[in-house]
Amino acid sequence: MSGTDRYVSPLSERYASKEMQYIFSPDMKFRTWRKLWIALAETEKELGLSITDEQIEELKANAENINYDVAKEREKVCRHDVMSHVYAYGVQCPKAKGIIHLGATSCYVGDNTDIIVMTEALKLVKKKLVNVIAELSAFADKYKDQPTLAFTHFQPAQPTTVGKRATLWTQEFLLDLEDLEYVLGTMKLLGSKGTTGTQASFLELFDGDQETIDKIDPMIAEKMGFKECYPVSGQTYSRKVDTRVANILAGIAASAHKMSNDIRLLQHLKEVEEPFEKSQIGSSAMAYKRNPMRSERIASLSRYVMVDALNPAITSATQWFERTLDDSANKRLSIPEGFLAIDGILDLCLNVVDGLVVYPKVIEKHMMAELPFMATENIMMDAVKAGGDRQELHEKIRTLSMEAGKNVTIFSGSQFANGCFHRLFLLLPRNFRTALYAHISVHVRIQMHAGKAAVCTGFGQHRMNQITIGLGILTFDHQLVPVFSVDSAVNTGHRFQHPDRIGKAGFPDLIFEHICGVHCRCPHVRFPHAGKADHTNITDRR
Repeated sequence: MSGTDRYVSPLSERYASKEMQYIFSPDMKFRTWRKLWIALAETEKELGLSITDEQIEELKANAENINYDVAKEREKVCRHDVMSHVYAYGVQCPKAKGIIHLGATSCYVGDNTDIIVMTEALKLVKKKLVNVIAELSAFADKYKDQPTLAFTHFQPAQPTTVGKRATLWTQEFLLDLEDLEYVLGTMKLLGSKGTTGTQASFLELFDGDQETIDKIDPMIAEKMGFKECYPVSGQTYSRKVDTRVANILAGIAASAHKMSNDIRLLQHLKEVEEPFEKSQIGSSAMAYKRNPMRSERIASLSRYVMVDALNPAITSATQWFERTLDDSANKRLSIPEGFLAIDGILDLCLNVVDGLVVYPKVIEKHMMAELPFMATENIMMDAVKAGGDRQELHEKIRTLSMEAGKNVTIFSGSQFANGCFHRLFLLLPRNFRTALYAHISVHVRIQMHAGKAAVCTGFGQHRMNQITIGLGILTFDHQLVPVFSVDSAVNTGHRFQHPDRIGKAGFPDLIFEHICGVHCRCPHVRFPHAGKADHTNITDRR
């Protein structure tokens, strides 16, 4: 049989690592069953039952070589997976077959193995999550000085830095790591508590010696590498444990989904790009496409994991009394597949972050288009300090910004695109225009607008790219006019109309035009700082 005539899970074929697949493999499961039977036999022997060293050694000698064919044939007869493997183990261990599974119920091997498997899977998830956090931290450090346009409601807001934005993703993964470490640190075995959690079978085996019976669970836990067992249970450990574990996975998935969505949007803006291989095909029809397929896959798998967390929650809520078996089939799907999916997600996250490409020129272009709007908040703060009314100023700035925004949309690319600063200056109350601009001074740097963005990366102080807003005052015939100039790595200058061309009512015509490589010289321009007129040529300060 070729294997192409039946369904195969994409999680094992396409997404999950070999390490995670092994944790949920039949080999891991049934070898753990046998280790648990050995631990039980050793414990019972040490507490006084008539079990020999020879029997124990026989069990240990066959702990790894599972005779699957025998178990499979036996299950066709008895319709019970645990008892079929008890039988198969007994075939290999004829001297010990009479003490295998002594005093235990099926959940002794089934549930304890589930706890062990989930614990090992959480350890692997933790390792990969730490690697993603480390890679994101390195990325944040590398780009902590790269200013970029921040978005709220996916509308241009105030500047941040590329590194600062990455710390948002990092912090969410750190919260997931905290939750994971807590749950991992509280994982306990079921132990061997019998059919209803009363250890009734052991009361019979040890003639009602409660002191001896109380030693069983701690001894089994130690032999299996755990600190303790849950103090009470029904036949199973509480299915609330599965809920807690699945919620950890769902939390990681939510963080990954948020990061991948941001990257997809940024790739649309051409500011960043996930790794794209030389021979990779983006579209079967549109050969030019560079689709963010890895980030899209992260989002797709993440939605699956988040929804999958409902399965253990509903199962936990609907268990009857000491147990019902309607948990079993659901657990076989929801827990392994949740882990396999999150494993693939974290591998993808590591791949994307490690190869994430940043395009500073595109970022700067978007920044420059929005800088006049960004400066308005600081203008409002300084205007209030100079004596203005915050609410009145907010309304004036809002009105002017809406008008300027409309112009940007209608006249995009023309010299009329943004007259926000100039119109704002003209509409400010006359009684504090001079004081306001004298207070703001000539230089309002991007650092001022970006606030603590780079410091928030957690890597200390930094030097931002030298992009400067020069917001000062020019005087034409003793009348104050705002100046907007840019100093950056790109060849950007600003041309101003000569005073002779402005006219007596020419202020609204003083529109600032971005052109490349122009040195503006207006001999009639002066900067009235500190009460002293300093005749200065305006040049492109690169």
